[in-house]
Amino acid sequence: MAEGESVINEFTLIRRYFARVSETADVALGIGDDCALLRPIAGCVAALTTDTLVAGRHFPIETAAHAIGWKALAVNLSDLAAMGAEPQAFLLALTLPEFDASWLEQFADGLHALARDAGIHLIGGDTTRGPLAITITAIGQVPEALALRRSGAQVGDVVCVTGTLGDAALALQLLQTPDSMHPTTDAHRQLRARLDYPTPRLAAGLCLREFATAAIDLSDGLAGDIGHILAASNVGAEIAVQDLPMSPAFAQQHAPSQRLQLQVAGGDDYELCVCIPPQRLREAQAALALALTPIGRITAAPGLRWFDASGHSMTVELSGYDHFKF
Repeated sequence: MAEGESVINEFTLIRRYFARVSETADVALGIGDDCALLRPIAGCVAALTTDTLVAGRHFPIETAAHAIGWKALAVNLSDLAAMGAEPQAFLLALTLPEFDASWLEQFADGLHALARDAGIHLIGGDTTRGPLAITITAIGQVPEALALRRSGAQVGDVVCVTGTLGDAALALQLLQTPDSMHPTTDAHRQLRARLDYPTPRLAAGLCLREFATAAIDLSDGLAGDIGHILAASNVGAEIAVQDLPMSPAFAQQHAPSQRLQLQVAGGDDYELCVCIPPQRLREAQAALALALTPIGRITAAPGLRWFDASGHSMTVELSGYDHFKF
């Protein structure tokens, strides 16, 4: 603790850095009691999700505290987006190795910056001491009949993804390359922003619930995540690798031999993968404020198959990120 800094305990830490929102239309009681109280929304069901970010595992140790705060919330909001849910509130469990006022201020600023953008409120949680880890539980709402599930994909549906794939994975690869530890080009900065400040596709999720039969957010990589849709829907899929969308920064910086690895197995995209009936594809694309790219189709034959630009089947032995794969 710096000289002249007042003694702080768990409760003053919470009040100083995190108790920034009073009651709202959705929140009957926020931070400060044994439980928070939310007002149920007529005609909606609650959507709840939780994710833990661990230093050195989910973000590089040197990541700025502001970016950690942003990303910790973003990965949860991405799950709500994949369900077509509107965010309502969230809980924070923060494990800190020590009290660092500057780090906490920046972390809280990043967290609250995205919360403001998303219109979501911090309503409680916990703090404790230990290796740096952040767990957030996000709560949303969605009309039950409109909730996007993984189990609704139909044979003939077009498989689509929002945005672009591979940026975050390439940014991490460049960070781990000695010559690229201090990026100076615009392309490097754009890629690093995708890694540190992912954009949860909340508006897209709300829009796509009118069109999609199934959806999932791409957190662990397309190769693994789409498999959850196929398993839940009891279908297969064919993916055209040449159609996987890439950003200009990715196109400029990636090694062609590594494109597939980065785009389908790198993870941290936080885009949406959705299945849409072909007759509704153009309508869905026109309704969205960002790119929605067709990359394949749902098939009756089980399994995930990959095809090159000539339409030839490819042998692809890639899977998504697995925390327990050693």
